[in-house]
Amino acid sequence: MTARSLARRNDFPLLAANPELHYLDSAATSQKPRVVLDAMREFYEHDYANPHRGAYALSVRATDRYHEAREQVARFVGVADAARLIFTRGTTEGLNLVATAWGSDHVGRGDEIVVTALEHHANFVPWQQLARRQGATLRICGLTSDERLDLDMLASLVTPRTRIVAFNHVSNALGTLNPVAEITTLVRRRAARNAIVVCDGAQAAPHLRLTMDGPELGDVDFFAFSGHKMLGPMGIGGLVGRRGLLEAMSPYQMGGDMIEIVGDEETTWNVLPHKFEAGTPNVADAVGLAAACGYLESLGMDAVRSHELALLERAADRLESIDGVTLYGPRDTHCRSGVVSFTLEGVHPHDIATILDGEGVCVRAGHHCAQPLMRRLSVPATARASFYVYNDEQDVEALATAVEKTKTLFAAD
Repeated sequence: MTARSLARRNDFPLLAANPELHYLDSAATSQKPRVVLDAMREFYEHDYANPHRGAYALSVRATDRYHEAREQVARFVGVADAARLIFTRGTTEGLNLVATAWGSDHVGRGDEIVVTALEHHANFVPWQQLARRQGATLRICGLTSDERLDLDMLASLVTPRTRIVAFNHVSNALGTLNPVAEITTLVRRRAARNAIVVCDGAQAAPHLRLTMDGPELGDVDFFAFSGHKMLGPMGIGGLVGRRGLLEAMSPYQMGGDMIEIVGDEETTWNVLPHKFEAGTPNVADAVGLAAACGYLESLGMDAVRSHELALLERAADRLESIDGVTLYGPRDTHCRSGVVSFTLEGVHPHDIATILDGEGVCVRAGHHCAQPLMRRLSVPATARASFYVYNDEQDVEALATAVEKTKTLFAAD
């Protein structure tokens, strides 16, 4: 496999303007290709109006652009029924929507909610707080010695009292790739019939071919993702839900297009997806996200995955060759995404990131919004390099060289 850049660096204005920059923080947010920026600007310059509410031609065009964007994004994640795709501000809002709109009505005292020790806080805290409010019990599934989800432990935790099982498709902190189909099968076999499976797809949508209507993800009840991690703009994302569940759920927010008829005493709700999209729609960002999906489709998601594996293998080999470096996450790169989380003996991850920044290498340092995981790893934080379509072997080499320099600097002290 080659580790040359899959996408042209010149497609990304920020990277093109900074040729010495090695951007390795795409798990936090990705850079934006020109086609995304152009699509958003074109909407504002040619089709901008409030959709759904005007009978004039410009408003109709804005409505059409919003509808077309939803269809494009739905195709990208592999769902034929585009009305099942609710536009949100991102993964966090999507998960909170489910916890509030479904959880508050269906979880009660004595019920159980199962999450994993791999979760981002956005897929941990909403369920923790839901359990506290409703008098339910939160169960946390641990990890194996090679930092994968412990499926035997998960099987013991899921019982007829389980109402929700929430887990990530890919860990943002370790890159661990979870076996979604195996997990959902386990839940259906052991949990109550009306239990739901919720998947945090924030780190999966940018890197993997998704088929919400297919065998791997088709039995998931809710799948949330963010646009800004997959070349799209900040402030837009999606929640794909099972139609029957969405239609039965109460709205998450009130006002605007989510209503059908407002009476003095009662109000009825609009059809999907508008029922869960209160207020003025975020059309420009939806258009930008659709353009990002189109760009990724032009590269091919299988090629995106192969590219990331090549970079990941190279980075793991280079970092492991440096004395004092400890890598976290499964060593088998086919069981993980393009994330390398590491520590350097005697150096705090924040110091690693600061020195790397001086070398033009951008990495994340901290607990990565995964404090329960850090406690189980017995570290306060890690440094994390994450790769995407615009990275290449030069970025990997710059990372390794900068880590070697960091080691030398602290050894001198």
